[in-house]
Amino acid sequence: MKKKSFVLCFIAILSVAVSFAQYAKIYPTNWWVGMKYNKVQLLIKGNYDGFSKEQVRINYAGVQLNKVSKFENGKYLAVDITIAATAKPGNVNIEFISGGKGHAVAWPLKTRRTGNGSAFAQGVTSADFIYLLMPDRFSNGDPSNDKFADMNDTQSDRNNPFLRHGGDLQGITNHLDYFNDLGATALWLTPVVENDQSLTDEGGAMRSAYHGYGFTDHYQIDRRFGGNDAYKKMIDAAHAHHLKIIQDAVYNHIGNKHFLFLDPPAKDWFNQWPQYTNTPYKDQPLVDPYASERDKNLTVNGWFTPFLPDVNQRNPFVANFLIQHALWTVEEFGIDGWRVDTYFYSDRDFLNNINAALYKEYPHITIFGETTMQSVLEQAYYSQNNINIVWKSNLLGVTDFQWQGGTLSALNEGFGWGSGITKLYNTLLQDMLYKDPMRNAIFLDNHDQDRFYSVIGEDFSKYKMGIGLLLTQRGIPQLYYGTEILMKNFKNPSDAEVRRDFPGGWANDPQNKFVAEGRSPQENEAYNYVKALAQFRMHSSAIKTGKTMQFVPEDGVYVYFRYDAQQTVMCVVNTNDAAKDIDFSKYTERTKGFTKANNVVSKTEISITEKSSIPPKTMWVLDLKK
Repeated sequence: MKKKSFVLCFIAILSVAVSFAQYAKIYPTNWWVGMKYNKVQLLIKGNYDGFSKEQVRINYAGVQLNKVSKFENGKYLAVDITIAATAKPGNVNIEFISGGKGHAVAWPLKTRRTGNGSAFAQGVTSADFIYLLMPDRFSNGDPSNDKFADMNDTQSDRNNPFLRHGGDLQGITNHLDYFNDLGATALWLTPVVENDQSLTDEGGAMRSAYHGYGFTDHYQIDRRFGGNDAYKKMIDAAHAHHLKIIQDAVYNHIGNKHFLFLDPPAKDWFNQWPQYTNTPYKDQPLVDPYASERDKNLTVNGWFTPFLPDVNQRNPFVANFLIQHALWTVEEFGIDGWRVDTYFYSDRDFLNNINAALYKEYPHITIFGETTMQSVLEQAYYSQNNINIVWKSNLLGVTDFQWQGGTLSALNEGFGWGSGITKLYNTLLQDMLYKDPMRNAIFLDNHDQDRFYSVIGEDFSKYKMGIGLLLTQRGIPQLYYGTEILMKNFKNPSDAEVRRDFPGGWANDPQNKFVAEGRSPQENEAYNYVKALAQFRMHSSAIKTGKTMQFVPEDGVYVYFRYDAQQTVMCVVNTNDAAKDIDFSKYTERTKGFTKANNVVSKTEISITEKSSIPPKTMWVLDLKK
């Protein structure tokens, strides 16, 4: 009789476990044995209001249930567990018992990835060259996933700049050779996490969330990009092509169709106001020693837009949810680094905590914070720095908007005491504020900016100077997709104008600019110029890891050196509309012992023992030789 009862009980539990998805959902969806982060907080959502009254039981060797927490919303429980070092991979049965009845949910414990720091979570360094792209606007490799009838946004139309266009992860996978040929070593994708958002009215136009910054399920890659499997396939293929992957993170907000906002565990999961309150987008109060608490509160707790609810990271359950998702993503997909959107809008102690958890588990991983600040001081405040302040950031590097501003001034402004190329010089002289400025990501434009080629008035000489600065100055260079083929436009009337499709990424495109035959002569010249400098940079120890010495600009001419014990590279930038003589004897601190130099782009050789004339609006990158 006892044997019969046991068998029936086992069958009952097994039958429930097979259909667990209909009973309760668990986040994170799985974990791994052998993680340093072994105290995991499971957020569990049942399908009825009294779910939180159920008793939770776990009976799995090496997994200990420590605590069960309830919320205002009776559909949720938080279950704290510890995974011992002795635990083995397998399905952990989590039982929910109420009124003598039980249901079992299978929660997987997996074997960890191999190659932490070498095959994945590699991080990016100053030896890398990042290519930034928007998956929806880059290439459509699988038209069958362009739209789904059961999603909130069912539209896809390339003729409408505000709707989805069908670009996906398979499209990126199809063009990995293109990135290799250009000389890129890392890809940064704007967010790929599910954005099951409805169209929103922005400025009178109905717009989709093709950009990816309104998450609706942290544990799903958007099906319109191909889903979780396509993301794993793309990352594995990228790694096989020696390309690292940077994923775009968003901690500050989620989409208003996210299940956690539609049906939150508690009201304090989001920053609530008596009436809708937008952030003023001002970073100054967060750094200003004289700032009011009112101004600080508005910046951090105000909403980014009405349809992007502001997340309360001071709530420990919210913080755990976000931290565990970040760790889960690295282990599940094998990414190599993070770029964190809207960095300073988040709670700063939370930011340090999530960074610390990632650094501890993945010592080589890189994290960039998007810091659209007003000054170098404010930007340095949000990274590891040398400033004597109470709160210290542990962020390794920032997206260097100050470098971008200085470079655009150098190219577009006339030379003066504090203008033109002097602004770039003055930006770099403030590098003393950073713990290591080589960890900053430098760029000419991105998906939120007017395109570089338009900003410089479509002046090809300025384009070359800008690319030259990008690929030879300190830091980690990032190129926005299409800059290498002179894609242009201002954000007028909207961001969509600087996010146009890459020509050739769709089967019916009249031009294919992925190949030389599809590009104009000037586009090929631009592409080959980027490629030449990127390939030189790839093999240049002085630029990748060397020191910098810069000389005060004179009469619109800026000279700086990148050097180490093995190599010296001299960079000369003439921002004038007229040729200028270069007296190499002024720079003997770095040129001593050298007699000639190879121009790394033109492949010509010049003597540095006599004066030379540099043409107008020209940059020389010179590899010095004995």
